Amino acid sequence: MRHACLTVLLMLLHVYTGPVVAQTPGDPDPLFATDDILHARVSGPLQQLIDEKSKEDYLQGTFSVVDENGATLDFDLKFRARGNFRHENCDYPPIRLNFKKSQTKGTLFDKQDKLKLVIHCNRRAEYHQIVLQEYLAYRILNLLTDKSLRVRLLQIVYTDPAEEFESDPRYAFLIEHKSRAAKRIGIKEFVTTRTQVGLIDSEQLNLTSVFQFFIGNTDFSPIAGPPGEKCCHNYILFKNADTKITPIAYDFDQSGFVDAPYAEANPRFRLRSVKQRRYRGRCLNNEYVEASIQKLQDNKDQIYALINDQVRFEEDIRQQLLKFVGAFYALVDDPKRVERTILKKCV
Repeated sequence: MRHACLTVLLMLLHVYTGPVVAQTPGDPDPLFATDDILHARVSGPLQQLIDEKSKEDYLQGTFSVVDENGATLDFDLKFRARGNFRHENCDYPPIRLNFKKSQTKGTLFDKQDKLKLVIHCNRRAEYHQIVLQEYLAYRILNLLTDKSLRVRLLQIVYTDPAEEFESDPRYAFLIEHKSRAAKRIGIKEFVTTRTQVGLIDSEQLNLTSVFQFFIGNTDFSPIAGPPGEKCCHNYILFKNADTKITPIAYDFDQSGFVDAPYAEANPRFRLRSVKQRRYRGRCLNNEYVEASIQKLQDNKDQIYALINDQVRFEEDIRQQLLKFVGAFYALVDDPKRVERTILKKCV
């Protein structure tokens, strides 16, 4: 009997992997606590990164940034390529930065370890605007919900000492690591191969679904990943023991809002271009559509302000974004169009 009890206890200990009480939600890390642009320099074998685009082998380099007090912070750094579509279709792949926590402690980069850096796809000027447009898509989602990944805009100079190369300043942005987002919102990452809509928080899923419609994005799935990969496609899932799954959306470069030259409309939806919206929210959650639209209505002025106040936009880009966003608000102001274009187009 004692052996049987011991066996049960060991099984319970094996299953139990963390405290019953969820982590206490906290403020954003210092790096993501403000939206001021950071001026930085990345130095290392960047030509090797571009030529090889290795997602396995880290390269050694340095990262320098001017903090909010005007002081220059210097960090040793490892970096490698990352990403899927952009990795294959861009001259310059997205980058994963790997900092030493011992160097970042007590600085602007406190608590940061591995960070995704979204950079320009190639040298053409329009691609620098695209970085700003995708950055703004994240910022808009931040307005709608705290259950979203924070971002920080940078202007970076890239140097490769071995090639005696130094770039002009380029726009880029850092994305909050999923582990730090989990800490901030008091929830844990949930890893699975596939899930079901009924297991996901309906209100949060519908809000992100309407947001995806707002930015004209169809490149996502909250229940499954690409063949052979874990769940989910451009969603990260989080869950505590006593909660439903919380989905957090990311990666918006295939949207009409960003309108990247390489973006292609998914042929299964018979769209003429990524600028044509197609709703992909779940019919199970249609009761939340009105509240989700209201969130976007409530933040309308702030969304327009984000576009109008972005001084780094070229004027034609700003006008395109204002027109695209305006078309959404004209649509949701008409109940018949909401019924026809959203509610009846659910999946």
